[in-house]
Amino acid sequence: MILKEKKVTFKKDFWWGGATAANQIEGAWDVDGRGLAVSDVALGKDQSVNYQKQVQFTSDDVNAALADQTDQLRPKRRGIDFYHRYPEDIKLLGELGVNAFRMSIAWSRIFPNGDEDEPNESGIKFYQEVINSLKEQGIEPIVTLSHYEMPLNLSVNGQGWVSRKVIDYFVKFAKICFESFPEVKYWITFNEIDSIMRHPFTSGGIIPDRSENLNQDIFQALHHQFVASSLVTKLAHELIPDSQVGCMLTKITTYPSTCRPEDVLAAFNKNTMNYFCADVQAKGEYPKLILNYFAKENIKLVMEPDDLQILAANTVDFISLSYYMSLVAAADETGLEMTSGNTVEGGKNPYLETSQWGWAIDPVGIRISLLELYDRYQLPLFIVENGLGAQDQLEKDQTIHDPYRISYLSKHIQEVGKAVDQGVEVMGYLIWGIIDLVSASTSQMSKRYGVIYVDEDDQGHGTFDRYRKDSFAWYQKVIRSNGNDL
Repeated sequence: MILKEKKVTFKKDFWWGGATAANQIEGAWDVDGRGLAVSDVALGKDQSVNYQKQVQFTSDDVNAALADQTDQLRPKRRGIDFYHRYPEDIKLLGELGVNAFRMSIAWSRIFPNGDEDEPNESGIKFYQEVINSLKEQGIEPIVTLSHYEMPLNLSVNGQGWVSRKVIDYFVKFAKICFESFPEVKYWITFNEIDSIMRHPFTSGGIIPDRSENLNQDIFQALHHQFVASSLVTKLAHELIPDSQVGCMLTKITTYPSTCRPEDVLAAFNKNTMNYFCADVQAKGEYPKLILNYFAKENIKLVMEPDDLQILAANTVDFISLSYYMSLVAAADETGLEMTSGNTVEGGKNPYLETSQWGWAIDPVGIRISLLELYDRYQLPLFIVENGLGAQDQLEKDQTIHDPYRISYLSKHIQEVGKAVDQGVEVMGYLIWGIIDLVSASTSQMSKRYGVIYVDEDDQGHGTFDRYRKDSFAWYQKVIRSNGNDL
């Protein structure tokens, strides 16, 4: 007898939507009092640039950015001009039918240097208008407090999160956000907090060539982020009734390249490090295996007496994640074809197709990831990033045909449904870059994720007009059917 697969019904209050980051959409980098952020240092690159060069920053890079008063070479300073076009964009989101929109609040738009006594009122006013516009369309804002947007001043004059002072600056920033936007009920403290281990400047404001012991500085900065996240979680619960605060990890599921026990162990070690940050924020303590790693690597965290108590007392309400791809690991990587994606390097899986940028396409991997996370933490999970970066063609009749994106998204949503059917509590599913935006790693516009096309090229040329792709109508149908019509 052949058993038919059960059709999954997502819960009625499931969040269907899209995700963005301020530094990738807003533009207006020097408007209304905004200060420079670490994201303003990034130059435009292309897919031929390898992973290390994509995420590596030096003192010379920072000094060049400080001297550059234009946006010609630095696409994140331009974004897609959401700062001026948000009413149009939010109306499109309303037409699409999403009920959730993930955005971030640029720290340097509220506190331009990060350490001011008083906030920039123009920045607060802008976000109030954006949030009000979302609410008018029936869209719930999911707000990230830190999404690769640290004020550059805190990096240049203190090595970013290596300095414990930054905890107080960040808590002050968060407090202003909670008091100014109390209608926001869902908050994420740090985007992909684990990413500081891969790109310390972008995530933590650490300029590597100014560090005497980079590994020590990375984990010290990460500890400060853990403490800040816990304090902010406590503050949100106190200031906003019924608020929920989540952590976020880059979910890179790693498979062993073979069933050789040594390869299985190599994959285990990769996955253990991937879980580490969620372990601290969801369980409230450092895992013993990680403490052992610190001892072996001579990493000695400097802590205040109550740090561990703060971590233990203020764990998160949910775990959010990005998922794009999987990788493989081997004890001996000789002969293993390597690939990179989402700022992570690893072995290429010969059983999977890849995107134009070389990212493995693994829909089943998102189900495996959800099952593993839920089994480990027993907390609600929120998929706040998933999507396909691809080149799209704007036709003469202003249509964009993207069946490859529809296929990618449909297969992943199907697997999310299967995870739900197996008992995983999933809060929602957000397409990354629901509106085309500047790529995080390469600062390209040509690497497009959205169901809404933005007429802008890698050099910032174009009308910046918005167009609906074929995937727009498809996702609209998915939302209306609550995921039943894929």
